[in-house]
Amino acid sequence: MHIALVTETFPPEVNGVAMTNQRLVRGLIGKGHTVHLIKPKRKDCLPPEAPTQRIHEVFGIPIPNYAGLKLGLPHPGELEHLFESERPDVVHIATEGPLGFSALSAAAKLGIPISSTFHTNFQDYCADYGAAFAGRAMLRYLSWFHNKCALTTVPDPSLIQRLEAEGIRNLELLGRGADTQLFNPERRDPKLRKSWGAGDGDLVALYVGRAAAEKDIPLSLEAWAAAKKSCPNLKMVVVGDGPVRKRLQVKWPDVHFAGMRYDADLARHYASADLFVFGSTSETFGNVVIEAMASGLAVLTYDYAAGRQFIRHDENGLLVPLNDRTAFIEQCRQAVTHVDRIKALGRAARLTVEDYPWETTIARFEALLLQAARRERNLVKFDIVANRTEAMFQ
Repeated sequence: MHIALVTETFPPEVNGVAMTNQRLVRGLIGKGHTVHLIKPKRKDCLPPEAPTQRIHEVFGIPIPNYAGLKLGLPHPGELEHLFESERPDVVHIATEGPLGFSALSAAAKLGIPISSTFHTNFQDYCADYGAAFAGRAMLRYLSWFHNKCALTTVPDPSLIQRLEAEGIRNLELLGRGADTQLFNPERRDPKLRKSWGAGDGDLVALYVGRAAAEKDIPLSLEAWAAAKKSCPNLKMVVVGDGPVRKRLQVKWPDVHFAGMRYDADLARHYASADLFVFGSTSETFGNVVIEAMASGLAVLTYDYAAGRQFIRHDENGLLVPLNDRTAFIEQCRQAVTHVDRIKALGRAARLTVEDYPWETTIARFEALLLQAARRERNLVKFDIVANRTEAMFQ
């Protein structure tokens, strides 16, 4: 197939949506498809990775409080002209911003099959940024957007139930895979641990993700502070950057803030910790959970999204009821008093994710794109026949 993949975020940007898009693009190219990547323009744009990958960049403007990310603003008719000159078999839209809206409009006008992904709970983010009143309006827009597509992929079964209740149709489950070669316990680095002040027998708690309000990093830090009373040598490391990082560094001077980390260096940070503490309630999936499990860490998170999919409490990780902050903090405090238990949970976590390779996710994505293309073409044919039949009787 010739696939146009439209997204407002892609590496070298580092976030769950960008990294997932890159995995899917690489996987589709590896299966012999041509992928036309459409995204906002960056000075440090990565070059095409294969002859069957094409890149089309549009004008973009920075997103406030999200350094490095842009909203794509194509010129009027730009994507329509692009799709006419290099007509794809299907247009897959990964983000619902101005660029995604432009792609949706252009593809619909030309009768090109459209699929999409629901990556982010933007309707919930409104409250985190002081605009709770806009949540319902955002949800109405998202419902309208995705209902214009032949299908929408969603990473979590419970999220599908929630979206269906809001009237979004044609939802298909598309999980995530684990890169067990990159994220691996063998990357544990004693020198890195020493730079954090951790000795051989000390435990290190870790958070990885964007330093933003919706991630509720203070909960992870409060859990660490409570646990430190029972385990005085417990260290805390935060990997990631974002609008709240400076404020957190001032309030939590004993926490090591490592900033953004990439690829093997990121994997080294994961593997050099012991307990992954992730208190976000805004995830549609939570790639960092499966990355931490692949790295051999015991994971403490809420019972939803990736946590619910992959973790069995006290067998290969630790789960607490969604939004129960008291239980989250107490579970962290109890966990650090049993070092052997943490090590055992980490080993079990690694074994769990070895059964979920990215190849399975990519094969599923490929099948769904083909399904979207066929479904939309059949609908178009039905409309043509219906219109001709109606004309015969007029």
